[in-house]
Amino acid sequence: MASHAQNLPQTLSASTLEWRREASLVPYAHALKAMETRNNAITTGEAEEQIWLLEHPPVYTAGTSADASELVDPRFDVVETGRGGRYTYHGPGQRVGYLMLDLGKRGKDVRCFVHAIEGWVIDTLCDFGVDAWRAEGRVGIWCEDIDGREAKIGAIGVRVRRWVTMHGFSVNLDPDLSHFSGIVPCGIDEFGVTSLARLGKSVSAHEWDEALIKRADGFLGTLEAARLRACRK
Repeated sequence: MASHAQNLPQTLSASTLEWRREASLVPYAHALKAMETRNNAITTGEAEEQIWLLEHPPVYTAGTSADASELVDPRFDVVETGRGGRYTYHGPGQRVGYLMLDLGKRGKDVRCFVHAIEGWVIDTLCDFGVDAWRAEGRVGIWCEDIDGREAKIGAIGVRVRRWVTMHGFSVNLDPDLSHFSGIVPCGIDEFGVTSLARLGKSVSAHEWDEALIKRADGFLGTLEAARLRACRK
């Protein structure tokens, strides 16, 4: 499997982070095992934090709150995960970001962590001309679809083990949106799913990654602010 990893310059932030960017599809089970291995290594001090950007072959994943009734048509493999949330779909054209970060050094605030991820994705979408937002009581990143209705363009699901994070977020660049019909995405059936391509935005994985990386300072700054707040208590 062809892949490449790169370390970004330290000027990106004060934190030491390894950025890994995959050029080819990574089977979900392989990624899950790799995340667990990295999580353990960060916990024991044997590895640095890592942000991993990739795409998967078509797969449905079940979070800890998954309801079997929401698996409408299991046309692809279904993999149970330890992340929060319900059923999600991953596939080509959807860029996934897995975050293996040590919240023990970043304030131990899971709510702030999720909020920071949301803000990072929203800001990056804005760079491509997409006005996106959070929605109270609904997990994910939302925007106005081409029919004027609200639709999900990104999903978030994380797991924290011994204060080291796993999983992260996904953003629909140009996936086959019909594949989402096999599940009730994140348990929310009254809203649709959209993508940058459906909104008329042609964005490659490389372009998305570059924009996301440029916005990483803001994301990491939010976590640093959480750490400083925790230190004052």
